[in-house]
Amino acid sequence: SMFFRDGLLGSPGVVVPLHHKPRAKRVIQLFMAGATSHVDTFDYKPLLARKDGEAWDPGEAVELFQSEPGVTFASPWNFKPYGQSGKMLSDIVAPFGEVVDEMSFIHNLVGKTGVHSQATLLQTTGFNFPGFPSAGSWVSYALGSENDDLPTFVVLPDHRGFASNGAKNWGTGFLPAQHQGTIIRPGNKTPITDLHAPDSSFITPESDQAGLDLLRQLNSRHAAEREGDNRLTARVRAYELAGAMQLSATDALDVTREPQYIKDMYGLAPEGPGVDDSILNVKAETEFFGRKCLVARRLLERGVRFVQIWSGNDNGFPRRNWDSHENLKRDHEPLALGMAHGTAALIKDLKQRGMLDDTIILWTTEFGRMPCSQGSAGRDHNPFVFTNWLCGGGFKPGTFGESDEWGFKPQDRSNYTTVYDIHATILHQLGIDHERLTVRHNSIDRRLTDVHGHLLSDMI
Repeated sequence: SMFFRDGLLGSPGVVVPLHHKPRAKRVIQLFMAGATSHVDTFDYKPLLARKDGEAWDPGEAVELFQSEPGVTFASPWNFKPYGQSGKMLSDIVAPFGEVVDEMSFIHNLVGKTGVHSQATLLQTTGFNFPGFPSAGSWVSYALGSENDDLPTFVVLPDHRGFASNGAKNWGTGFLPAQHQGTIIRPGNKTPITDLHAPDSSFITPESDQAGLDLLRQLNSRHAAEREGDNRLTARVRAYELAGAMQLSATDALDVTREPQYIKDMYGLAPEGPGVDDSILNVKAETEFFGRKCLVARRLLERGVRFVQIWSGNDNGFPRRNWDSHENLKRDHEPLALGMAHGTAALIKDLKQRGMLDDTIILWTTEFGRMPCSQGSAGRDHNPFVFTNWLCGGGFKPGTFGESDEWGFKPQDRSNYTTVYDIHATILHQLGIDHERLTVRHNSIDRRLTDVHGHLLSDMI
């Protein structure tokens, strides 16, 4: 293999050989859990307004997830042109207007399923069933860390809980376990679980060291008896990393050191994470998502390779995610405005620090939503076409691939984009050939892009 050090890929603190010169060296994945409506955010469809309230008939059979097709449903929000490009954006993502000329939109992305759990895995791991490494784990495995004192791959979950599949979205599958995502909860009283030992009157530095020495001996004996099992190695590495993180992570998470104008730019509330979020509201969503974006920038500055940021938790009632079957305006408006505020600030901040050129931002969701109504105020799932966008890392601004006039399916049904294409292109920008980054598992050379994926050369 091209990646090596003592027989292991992705070893901490090592710059490994690459397939070609990289254009980028770090990635942020923004995931909108529950399925963001493309036709209410980034993919303007004036036909929906012209046909609002009329029977929706795309001229072919329609398969919906939960319901029968309702009437044509105009977006509850206005769209306006922004930037030199004149890109049309909804009012609920208007904060992107300041940076829209930095963004690369894909409006012809096609999924495989309208089931949340499967579609989420497809976007995070390249497969729509469990057991496969996440994109962040593949990047960690291939490139390793630039900082021995911080994880290579960090996950910033929604403050209300995990999305569909939980930790499977950042798991390692059959890769060494040390490459799984490390969960950090910015603004939480304990942002990293069990990072610091509880206070105790009977523990002294000497007794603590004696315990560690004994544990090291037991671990060595255990590992010697179980060659080929990397779980203990990963656990040992995790504890070593935890020791280093007691200082490094505390520093990275301390946003009080940021100047006030930066905190204001990201939308941090004066009361901090104590802001009331008993119901979805713009102020709380801006605080929580903006704080994660600011922490992500601080982590990237310190050498973290891959940061995954989540908006929305798993399904439940009342809704605390983007799965707006019942009331699109109630759910999407606060989530979108909060997300857009924090993400636009992140793009501006990375650019002013000279980091946007070698940082890839990927915005994604599991699928889109239908052009017709569900009930009177919601939309059902649409895996047949939806939107992703990228920014930075050598991606050209503009729009690449269109949906049809309804936002129902791709405009060109013989030429659409898949998640495999996006993953292949991101790896390419990191200096990796997606067809050559493989691991043999169960007699199959597995890779992030399965047996699919082609380079989106028009975008880079």
